Amino acid sequence: MDTETQDVAASCDGEHPARRVGWVVGALALGGFGIGTTEFVAMGLLPNIASSLGVSEPTAGHLISAYALGVVVGAPLIAVLAARVSRRTLLIALMVAFTLGNALSLVAQNYPTLMAARFVAGLPHGAYFGVASLVAAHLAGPGRRAQAVGQVMMGLSVANVLGVPAATWLGQALGWRAALALVVVIGAVTVLALWRVVPDLRSMRTTDPATELGGLRHGQIWLTLLVGVVGFGGFFAFYTYLNTALTSLGGLSEAAVPIALMLFGAGMVSGNYLGGRLADRLGDKAIAIGMASAASALVLFALLVSTGWPAVIMTFFVGCSGSAAIPGLQTRLMDVAHDAQTIAAALNHSALNVANALGAWVGGLVIAHGLGYRAPSLVGAVLAVGGVLVLAAAVAAARRSGEEMPQREVAVPVGDEPVGDVRSGR
Repeated sequence: MDTETQDVAASCDGEHPARRVGWVVGALALGGFGIGTTEFVAMGLLPNIASSLGVSEPTAGHLISAYALGVVVGAPLIAVLAARVSRRTLLIALMVAFTLGNALSLVAQNYPTLMAARFVAGLPHGAYFGVASLVAAHLAGPGRRAQAVGQVMMGLSVANVLGVPAATWLGQALGWRAALALVVVIGAVTVLALWRVVPDLRSMRTTDPATELGGLRHGQIWLTLLVGVVGFGGFFAFYTYLNTALTSLGGLSEAAVPIALMLFGAGMVSGNYLGGRLADRLGDKAIAIGMASAASALVLFALLVSTGWPAVIMTFFVGCSGSAAIPGLQTRLMDVAHDAQTIAAALNHSALNVANALGAWVGGLVIAHGLGYRAPSLVGAVLAVGGVLVLAAAVAAARRSGEEMPQREVAVPVGDEPVGDVRSGR
């Protein structure tokens, strides 16, 4: 029995190990569902929050930036400071911190306090997804790593389909604090689920701050992060201005926008599933296929946006193609990070938040220059192609330097013998 199976079987109580891995991945995805819900629900409740706190809506919009800043800062910081903490303990601690941050947001009585609470709630975001991806890949084993990562990330996608609409409805009906109360409940349930189903993970090696920071010397890490920043910048340029594009150019009512957002979220769920399977089979090619497909879908959306409902349907394909690149990108970071996998995996989510900011800024820039609301999708297509080009440069650089890109196991504890041949799965 290999070390991954031993980890799971040790706490199976007679249950089949493969089924237990499914329970672990499900618990990890539930945390992603809660994180995705709190990240995006504030966008739909900004008028309610602004009115409640006596500030303008643009001022309330800074709460979204505060959360994003927490993600960008927290991901590398926690990965370094918690390098020696066992992965199981760290996962539970991160979800406890996330739940407490949202509880502080729930009881905040003024704007400065809520700003601080949203920053705190964002701190565990990137580190949680990074560690959860490593744990899922570790337990799934060679040949199924990217699929397991995609299933964890699917929690974030499902949040866009179910969590965000449900929390938005609840917030509109009972006040914005009710939406955050729902997130707190999800967080508390996730903590219990992680405590119950995640095994000890004895075969996952902890590192130390110097090792994690030392990993940042690897140029392949930075190139891979740049793939995400550039490629997904286009994804967010489209998403940020989707509402106005459909209503002003497509002639649709506001009632059509939630349908488009749900189709977009459903596309992300499908993309995470398909992208995981592709990445396990094709490696880096899966990232290129996803981003190239996203570029094509964005161009088609720009061409169809004036037709109304066909453009709404097209949002599904944009979400599917864009998110299909995420599992491959996450596992590529694991492969190039060597012993600094925790900080690399966590930084992926910092990079995606930078992409969010980049996409919104570039999209707003082309609109401000009079190019209209079709332009963000076209700029998004250009950025997606740019992501493919950066990936090609990264692969070429690895070949020139003679750096091997195997499908690595997530970790083997110091002093333990390697478990068979990773590439053959033995």
